[in-house]
Amino acid sequence: MSEISRDQLMAYADGQLPETERAAVDAYLAANPEAAAEVALLQRQAHAIRTLFGPAGAEAVPVRLKPSRIAAEIGRRRTRSWGWAAAAIVLVGLGLGAGWFARPLFEARPASATLIADAVNAHAVYVAENRHAVEVGRDDSEHLSSWLSNRLDTTLGMPDLTAEGFTLVGGRLLPGEPDAGGRAGQLMYENAAQQRVTIYVTAALPDRAPAYQFASHDGAEAFYWANARITCTVVGTLPGEQMKAVAGAVYRQLTEGDVGSGPPYRG
Repeated sequence: MSEISRDQLMAYADGQLPETERAAVDAYLAANPEAAAEVALLQRQAHAIRTLFGPAGAEAVPVRLKPSRIAAEIGRRRTRSWGWAAAAIVLVGLGLGAGWFARPLFEARPASATLIADAVNAHAVYVAENRHAVEVGRDDSEHLSSWLSNRLDTTLGMPDLTAEGFTLVGGRLLPGEPDAGGRAGQLMYENAAQQRVTIYVTAALPDRAPAYQFASHDGAEAFYWANARITCTVVGTLPGEQMKAVAGAVYRQLTEGDVGSGPPYRG
């Protein structure tokens, strides 16, 4: 019996083998059960494929898939690609120019806006915590004061807000803006109603210009000031007058002895 090739077996399974060769393949399969089983499997697979995809194969080729249409679309896309590339180069050039001329507008953004946003974000994160609201609790307030003072490179006392109805919960060290030394300290206070206020302190800004601002940000009230030694933002959601009283008490205590400090809130 002549040798039967793999191609002949595949053609036999697909029904594409010439009639003149079928007798030889039939004899080969009768003498080789393993080859016969493989061919039978191939035939079942081919039948399943025809059953599943036969209807789609009988459909007319869509116009969008005709070779002439595909070639024309490729040509149009190449033309558009060159157009988009040229437009992109122009836009990049315009963008760089606009960015350069608009640079003073971005640089003019006040540092207070960034620090207030940082303070309010930190407030929102940690006042909602229970067990992990602070890193160092009030029982170790002396260590908290010295630790934050060392990290902020300034003397930072713990304001006494008892008269305003608030007691110290504790505090933590936070990352800060590079212009303000890269670190910030947060002190947290709480009253009997479990309302909390936070004090966000950083080292002085490079210009060391005194500044004061009272602002609403993301549903919280924030009182910010900066002097030659520190920047400080008091954040809370208290009623306006109560918030001003707390902020004023913090300001007076943290600026005692600072030259040129004039509290914006009195009483």
